[in-house]
Amino acid sequence: MEYHVAIQGSDQAPGTAEQPFRSISRAAALALPGDIITVHAGIYREWVSPANGGTEEQRIVYQSAGDGEVVITGAEPVADWQDEGDGVWSTKVPNTLFTVRNPYKVKLYGDWLFEGAFEPHLGDVYLDGKSLYECDGVDKLRNPEVWPQAKYAEDSLLQWYAEADAAFTRIWANFGGRDPRNENVEINVRPYCFWPEKTGRSYITVRGFTLRQASPQWAPPTALQEGLIGPHWSKGWIIEDNHISESKCTGISLGKEISTGHNEWSDRRSKGGTQREQEVIFRALRQDWHKDNIGSHIVRNNVIHDCEQAGIVGHLGAAFSRIYQNRIYNIHHKRIFHGAEVGGIKLHAALDTQICENAIYSCYRALWLDWQAQGTRISRNIFYDSLSEDFFMEVCHGPYMVDHNLFLSPMNFRNMAQGGAFVHNLFAGKFVVRSELTRYTPYHMPHETAVAGYSNFTGGDDKYYNNIFLRDDDPGNEPLPMTFFEHLPLASRESLNDNGERMMDGIPDNSRCYLHPVGLGGYNDYPGSLDKQWWEYTKEEIKAMVEAGKPFHPEQMALPVAIQGNLYLKDAVPGTHEPNAKVYADKGLEIEVDPASGKVQVHIVNPELLRAAAPTVVTTNLLGRTHHAEMYYEEPDGSPYRFDRDFFGKQRPDTRVTPGPFELLDNSPVKIVL
Repeated sequence: MEYHVAIQGSDQAPGTAEQPFRSISRAAALALPGDIITVHAGIYREWVSPANGGTEEQRIVYQSAGDGEVVITGAEPVADWQDEGDGVWSTKVPNTLFTVRNPYKVKLYGDWLFEGAFEPHLGDVYLDGKSLYECDGVDKLRNPEVWPQAKYAEDSLLQWYAEADAAFTRIWANFGGRDPRNENVEINVRPYCFWPEKTGRSYITVRGFTLRQASPQWAPPTALQEGLIGPHWSKGWIIEDNHISESKCTGISLGKEISTGHNEWSDRRSKGGTQREQEVIFRALRQDWHKDNIGSHIVRNNVIHDCEQAGIVGHLGAAFSRIYQNRIYNIHHKRIFHGAEVGGIKLHAALDTQICENAIYSCYRALWLDWQAQGTRISRNIFYDSLSEDFFMEVCHGPYMVDHNLFLSPMNFRNMAQGGAFVHNLFAGKFVVRSELTRYTPYHMPHETAVAGYSNFTGGDDKYYNNIFLRDDDPGNEPLPMTFFEHLPLASRESLNDNGERMMDGIPDNSRCYLHPVGLGGYNDYPGSLDKQWWEYTKEEIKAMVEAGKPFHPEQMALPVAIQGNLYLKDAVPGTHEPNAKVYADKGLEIEVDPASGKVQVHIVNPELLRAAAPTVVTTNLLGRTHHAEMYYEEPDGSPYRFDRDFFGKQRPDTRVTPGPFELLDNSPVKIVL
């Protein structure tokens, strides 16, 4: 059956094309497997909570009618503003306006949330659909100052403040000289736009909507992960062709539900966050975290922007999913608060998840995969204008596949993991390469959620084939110290801590990362694939090493790396594991990025340097298996990889292929617009 919804309709109508419903929620309460809900142009101020899910054979489809923009918003307009003088206006609204919770009374809260100068609330005030900046006092509105962390300084001068009592909420705001009585001013009143209240509402399609202005709570991996839109712990959703923006925290959540844990680290402080996350995983496994029940979502062709935590987030619930052809930008650009869950995409346990053909730019951090990225593929994405790094892989054992991507920010990759294969990428920024010996995370049986074992991270077990490294304008060759989460190198000032240990700007050695110049010099201290490894030593050899004063700690010994067929331009640094590397002072190519228009241009000005510079096509057979999971680099269905087609699908030759994302067939200069 097909239900119709239109602004001029009535929820007492039958929901036909001639007599449509007024609200999407009315249709969502009735829809059964196989039904279609077609929504006509207009602004729908409601929280859509589907009562039922579909089946794999009979989905429930929510779609735009195509007769104009269909907006689902968590905000309500406010026109009754009083002039308080000095550019400040105020309004008072009844608390009955809010559903679920009052976002101007509830503060952001949760594991791994790092507050800034004050504790922010879930609320927001919008001028022409764009959120203002919260501040912590009315007086600050009279002489607003630029928020120092803001990406867009001028925008941060538009500010609001609120106080709530038992019956009313009063909001003050500075609109930059504009009269709010004559403008489009709204406040958010609902936590979600499209979110089932109950779990297990599977096989739903959401297509063609504008979804905006909601107030979901901070979404760490150890809590209920709310989002402006999301499947809320189910299977087989398709979220496509939508425009998603202005979430207080997360745009799309593919994450976990509440019963497996909810901020127990922050609430109890009796165990560490890593241990709490381990508990969450095992609770989920005892319940229903299995590919038959959870994950396998498709998120494609959406535009996602202006969300302060993440464009897409998910722990456990994103497994076996496909996220592709999305444009994600302006994530975490206000920076009133910060935390360890911030990124254009931030996923935990992205088992067999494919993240492909996305453009992610102007974010604090573009892509962050944390714990259990096994069987994951990151392919044909474009990353640029990241304040921190384009890609952060944290405490994962692999195998994970990274191919045909363009990494164009000043810092490309923060590697605190192992088991990655990097093939035919273009790297134009610096690397962090670091072990993580103190944390132990699980690895899984191939293509399953079942846990196969646990280990820490000695680092290594990485492979780099047929990539291009284009050096930046920094001529320095020394690695620069920085911390786990900072995006800038530390100052060089040295000091001693209370135990007399040498520190740098108060950071002990075991909390430091090192930012290496463009290239693979960060792997120089790792063994190569032909070197003898710790498991190959005899007992006699180990005894001799110990007697010679060389302590033998297998759990701390790095795994080997394999490096071949890469190209180093503008004197990028090859490292010691590629002794015959092709290194040129010539740049070979020019890159232009324009975040304002979302355009990237690559000009290959010297194709002779690039063409036929790598010896062979990369395959699963060449890459082999990872150390801990003992799993091959392969497709989610178990079929082998063969990287014989470039970024655009152009066929590569079997030998003497072009490094980087683009195959070149001759020596003619090429201009590529992305």
